[in-house]
Amino acid sequence: MALPHRYRPSRRDVIRTGAALGAAAGFGAAATGAAAASDVADDTRREPPRIKGRERSMAEVPFEGFEQVRVGLIGVGQRGGGQDVRWGAVSTVTAVCDIRPDRVSRTIGRIMAQGFQDVEPVGYSNGEEDFLNLVKRDDIDLIYVATPWEWHYPQAKAAMEHGKHVAVELPISPHLDEIWDLVRTSERTGKHCMLLENVNYFRPELRMFNMAKAGVFGELQHASGGYVHDLRWPYFFGGAYYPEYWRRHWQTRMNALHYPMHGLGPVSAALDINRGDRFDELVAVSSPPMNLALFRENDPRVGPDHSSWQDDEYISGDRHTALIKTVNGRMIRVEHDVNSPHPYSRETTLTGSGGVVELDNARIYLESLGHDNHTWRTGSAYNAIMAEHDHWLWPALEDLADQYGGHGGGDFIAIFRLVQLMRLGMTPDIDVYDSAAWCSVVPLSHDSMKGGRIKSVKVPDFTRGYWEDPRPTFDRERPEDPWLDG
Repeated sequence: MALPHRYRPSRRDVIRTGAALGAAAGFGAAATGAAAASDVADDTRREPPRIKGRERSMAEVPFEGFEQVRVGLIGVGQRGGGQDVRWGAVSTVTAVCDIRPDRVSRTIGRIMAQGFQDVEPVGYSNGEEDFLNLVKRDDIDLIYVATPWEWHYPQAKAAMEHGKHVAVELPISPHLDEIWDLVRTSERTGKHCMLLENVNYFRPELRMFNMAKAGVFGELQHASGGYVHDLRWPYFFGGAYYPEYWRRHWQTRMNALHYPMHGLGPVSAALDINRGDRFDELVAVSSPPMNLALFRENDPRVGPDHSSWQDDEYISGDRHTALIKTVNGRMIRVEHDVNSPHPYSRETTLTGSGGVVELDNARIYLESLGHDNHTWRTGSAYNAIMAEHDHWLWPALEDLADQYGGHGGGDFIAIFRLVQLMRLGMTPDIDVYDSAAWCSVVPLSHDSMKGGRIKSVKVPDFTRGYWEDPRPTFDRERPEDPWLDG
């Protein structure tokens, strides 16, 4: 299964990315929605019609219900190699696949050491395509994919084609046609394809969601979220990934917001995206691509024999900002920067007619609580307000979240919740349409900046008409669950 080399940049893309895109006049027009109709790319607005009798909406399709969820793991390296014991704690892991045999053996050993299952998972490590043998098994209900981004699409598609639900680490694909194909494959096979967005399950983000549903912020107007995280060392150049170059190479393929979902997902949920509103139009801008080449040149840990000297030219800007306008006229600002010296931030804010919260800065201001002196509530005052809106998942699972960890326990809760929804025959919190919309920011931001000038691009309606009606997500009450209640 050969992977195509896509988004080969033109010379014009390389030259014109960066500062030229930040011209004040062009950005101002785009940011205020004044872009001419001719500036809106038509190719991204086309939504293929459903094939009658073959494709049906997955918007309200529940899982079948399982006495015990059986899981196959594809990719147990830097990310999947930490998630394995969490899957083993709440499900039965029947198969494990990685291109490195030692990683497969390590995960099997870690799962069996927990003592929750008697039969060892079967290992698959015979080359890059051995996952095709794993997906054919008849003792798997869900497949988890944690491989380099270029493999997410073929592995997720193969899982559904062989009758399995699939949970994918970010993104489900960086390419719009592949995102559409995953949506259509899900609708055709009746199997769910879900982005395993862990940050949606973090405690502050779930509290923010509950506050939005309770009307604490008034009428929601705008939000921000993204991913700002200095990955230069050890991730891009320090060998934290395997193959060590895979994530760095995406900086040579696309000028895009490669990984904005951690901040975008939670604010999208709070804004009822795909449940009464949806993304409509996007415009993106970037700074010049400088910092990776400078780091390679100046950091003594990157020697003359380092593989990065064989990389193609880095074309992805160091800092990206995208503005998304929704059908209902609201705005989301999306930030992405993994190349610059900067402390970690998801830039998460939510603003309404009655107040605002900034999660990264741990501060809040609410007229609904009588805040009228233009002073942020921080510290104990902030904590007390947020605690009043705790999501039931955290008190119910706090001890296990502490035990199994992963970003403060959020990783464990995300995995538990997905398995719980499968066991109880409920619909997923994050479905294929959420996954598609959030991940579409990657290719659409590339399209918005392609050619060296800012242009607005339409965001497809991946639901194909099912976005207007409310439907359940993180707002469901705690269900009766023998696993929790027994």
